[in-house]
Amino acid sequence: MTQPKTGQDLVLFTDGASRGNPGPAAAGIVIRTRAGEDLVATGRVLGRMTNNQAEYRALLLGLELALPFAPATLLVQMDSELVVKQMRGEYAVKSADLAPLHKQARGIVAQFARVQFAYIPRRENALADALANRALDAGKG
Repeated sequence: MTQPKTGQDLVLFTDGASRGNPGPAAAGIVIRTRAGEDLVATGRVLGRMTNNQAEYRALLLGLELALPFAPATLLVQMDSELVVKQMRGEYAVKSADLAPLHKQARGIVAQFARVQFAYIPRRENALADALANRALDAGKG
């Protein structure tokens, strides 16, 4: 995994997983070049939270990891339709638990030149999902 030139278009895949909802949770993050080279592939234990909170925490971690790459465009692909539509402004954020996470994500997004959000089926998010589950297993979640 190498450091790309800044200004390159990147794809961020994130996945949050919670066993129990709420329960032990983890995040999977993959940052990939448009050419398909993985720059970051990691899983992180998040603690106890709901699945939607874990999805947002995974997004926050992914955005923070992508910032130093300074991409021209960051395409965020997630299998959480709720988070994608909330980040696009298509759904209101009604949950008091999610509102601060959404606000924090919007603040980080504002630091990028251009960010797009896309919902993808879980099968297209397999690596991020596997990394989240591996982190849960390692953390005894």
